[in-house]
Amino acid sequence: MSKSLPVAVVTGSSRGIGRAIATALAADGFAVTINYNSRRDAADEVVAEIEAAGGRAIAVGASVAEPAGRTALLEQTLAAFGRLDLLVNNAGITSPGRKDLLEATEENWDLVFGTNLKGPFFLSQSAALSMIDQIGAKQIPSGKIINISSLSSYAVSANRADYCMAKAGLQMMTWLLAERLADDGIQVFEICPGVIASDMTAPVKEKYDQLIAEGMTPIRRWGQPEDVAKAILAIARDLFPFSTGERINVDGGFHLRKL
Repeated sequence: MSKSLPVAVVTGSSRGIGRAIATALAADGFAVTINYNSRRDAADEVVAEIEAAGGRAIAVGASVAEPAGRTALLEQTLAAFGRLDLLVNNAGITSPGRKDLLEATEENWDLVFGTNLKGPFFLSQSAALSMIDQIGAKQIPSGKIINISSLSSYAVSANRADYCMAKAGLQMMTWLLAERLADDGIQVFEICPGVIASDMTAPVKEKYDQLIAEGMTPIRRWGQPEDVAKAILAIARDLFPFSTGERINVDGGFHLRKL
């Protein structure tokens, strides 16, 4: 494998938004690490799709909530491809049972925060240290970290307090990393998806069908995983060379306030 090919790690990329991001990056010339937690079969399917199109990919089973998982993810990526240019923190879980905040449990809190905030933070820390070494050794020209958050970072859902708070934390994490890493040649961005068609939103499809039809978003349609992937590609292609710490909304205009 030539080390001249840029390399991306996309967490939670065996399905949904992560899969769309991974396949788009591969089609754009990146070697990609497909990360999964439990569905090896789905990850292998993504790898096969990328390879069939002439791209390069590996599948790595790892929970980003666990130190050993994060270490394995980076070590196997570097062993296979020899470099790391881009980390996309996409892996996330919804609030188990969607309990009212007055019934929220510490067990669920730890589970959601571990995957949705703690994991991305410490994975970004390790990835940044690796990127800094590679930039210093002129193995890569620069590095990028992209955090996938959610409109739930600012739109409250009292039955998903842990999810909303963890996603809100990703914005501050993005700002902190962006400020700290700018001098090291690493840009950091946040992508904030709206209502995206996926297995996570499938159980509430009827609800959102009605809300979208009633004008919940100025652009009256469901978002697609490919919409998020296109925003990732714009950053990966270095189309924002004088930006960092920025939030890019991919939400059909949901964030706009109306009178």
